[in-house]
Amino acid sequence: MGAKKGWLAATFFAGTLLLAGCGSSKASNQKQVKTDHFNYVYVQDPDNFDYTVLAKQNNTDVVSNFEDGLLERNPYGQLTGDLAKSWSVSKDGKTYTYHLRSGVKWVDSEGNTHGTVKAQDFVTGLKHAVAAKSEQLYVVQNSIKGLNAYATGKTKDFSTVGVKALNATTVQYRLNKPETYWNSKLTYGVMYPINAQFLKQKGADFGKVTADGILYNGPYVLANFTSKSVLKYKANPGYWDKSHVYLKAVFDDGSNPDGLYKSFEKGNYTYARVYPGSAGYKTVLKQNKNNVLWTSQDSSVYNFTFNLNRQSYNDTAKKTDQQKADTRKAILNQNFRLAVQFAFNKADYNAQVNGKIGANKGLRNELTPPSFVSIGGKDYGTQLQEDMQNTGFSDIKLADGQDGTYQPTKAKQYFVKAKAELKDQGVSGPIHLDLPVDEKSSLLLNQAKSFKKSVESTLGKQNVIIDLQLLSDDKYNAATFNATTGKTSDFDISNGSGWTPDYDDPSTYLEIYNPVSGANLHTLGLDPTATAGGSASNAAAIKAVDFDQYSKLLAKAEAINTDTAARYKAFAKAEAWLLNSGIVIPTNSGGAGAIVSRIEPLSGPYAPSGLGAGRYKFLKVRENAVTTSEAKKARAEWLAKRKQIAEDMPTN
Repeated sequence: MGAKKGWLAATFFAGTLLLAGCGSSKASNQKQVKTDHFNYVYVQDPDNFDYTVLAKQNNTDVVSNFEDGLLERNPYGQLTGDLAKSWSVSKDGKTYTYHLRSGVKWVDSEGNTHGTVKAQDFVTGLKHAVAAKSEQLYVVQNSIKGLNAYATGKTKDFSTVGVKALNATTVQYRLNKPETYWNSKLTYGVMYPINAQFLKQKGADFGKVTADGILYNGPYVLANFTSKSVLKYKANPGYWDKSHVYLKAVFDDGSNPDGLYKSFEKGNYTYARVYPGSAGYKTVLKQNKNNVLWTSQDSSVYNFTFNLNRQSYNDTAKKTDQQKADTRKAILNQNFRLAVQFAFNKADYNAQVNGKIGANKGLRNELTPPSFVSIGGKDYGTQLQEDMQNTGFSDIKLADGQDGTYQPTKAKQYFVKAKAELKDQGVSGPIHLDLPVDEKSSLLLNQAKSFKKSVESTLGKQNVIIDLQLLSDDKYNAATFNATTGKTSDFDISNGSGWTPDYDDPSTYLEIYNPVSGANLHTLGLDPTATAGGSASNAAAIKAVDFDQYSKLLAKAEAINTDTAARYKAFAKAEAWLLNSGIVIPTNSGGAGAIVSRIEPLSGPYAPSGLGAGRYKFLKVRENAVTTSEAKKARAEWLAKRKQIAEDMPTN
């Protein structure tokens, strides 16, 4: 999901798996299971409660439980009315009018009422998002009429922005052009309301990570937060839709993978990720053989990315400027990047988490999931596969759940080409690639070792060496997850990035790498040309990889507004270019992990884009654990319902 919200830390398993399991049955040694609680771990502290601004998952998964927007996702992924009870769209598709529910309360953490949600609160929210330099603003900045001009300072008059409170319960948005997927953007915090009086009262303290840092209109309020220890929510007693709020949620910090299962067995955790590659998995099978479930792949994608313009070397194995220069030239060489990609054994990498039995589960070979949208009744992935026929991927299958790009012979062929080209540039081997690793995460370390082994064994250590940089959690995050500019991204290659979609359109995956304005360019060591301040090295890197060609392909797709089939085909061409460039290596998705769970079948929201996957509204917990047969039956029913909804659902 959105902005950097979708840029997921690879260690953040909780957010991607919380709601994936379904079903229930008996499990062993269960003690005092509270079916009105959801208990699990969290990995990283939230550091911001300003829901119109924040974008990282450690924040959004928390505040999405505190606030409601105009629309929300139900358990089948449908966009249904949340604060909006109804809405309408103009004939030209550029004006959306939403009618709010009356009497929805703003409350503080103690349950005291601070008025009701009004249409003007949505105007306040968007204006504040601009003032606070929202990390999510890009999702709507070029959609809402006049917003870009206001955000870039071309006008100081917010009344020119296309958001208006027509009356106390009616808010209207005017768009620059039709967007068939506009409503799917409304689950994002940048579109949420803010109580103006409270905002003025709090001033700079609005969004502070304390119970009184925000007002609440959603299903939960913060009950307790102790850094690196406890996150506790309690149900909002004044919530307008409390009949669909079944749980309280408590999170405790944890790091031992096998410890998750032990806590589940004791009844302390609602579900637990289990790891077939770990020493404790035999115990899991002995006690819960019929309760181990494999969750489905979700819409997120985790990548390896090359740093095209590395500027920081706080942690590196390189000892000379010549080594740095040689690595830079190699990374800017397409044949070198593709050689590394084809030498990467993704199945073995994934097996470090899922074991050999689940090595292929969750593997992803595209940026946009194959079934994310359809074109003429066929998956998007089918079109992309066709567009790859004239590239180095012509003989590679892109379908999910298999390692399509691990091709050792092809890798060696590409490296021979790269070596010759680099020799002409004065480059001598071996090429050293720094890969940051969180030294405290045994799973991530094992995955990094797997990557190193497959690349070096295929291409030869005399040619390429993967230098694992073992870092503390803080240093690892600073170099990868928390880096916000190209300059602060401190690596040659990294597996610390990923994306979940902001809205229901392929552009949400592909525009993040647009060299002009991409929100995820920093994961490539770049900054958007629109804001890079004329950086010579930034411009040189973009030119070296011919990134402007990608920008032009995106522009062609963006120019198609109402013909969704033509639009999706155009985006598939852009993605084909990006995949063939080798700049980004799609590796795996969220989900597709082994769990044991007490989550009720078919409960919890399903959010293929935007916020929602981290919400506990609709979620139910049972006393007993899920069996594989129950999970299979429940998923079949869910898929049938989803199919029926798709057949009946209009475009907007």
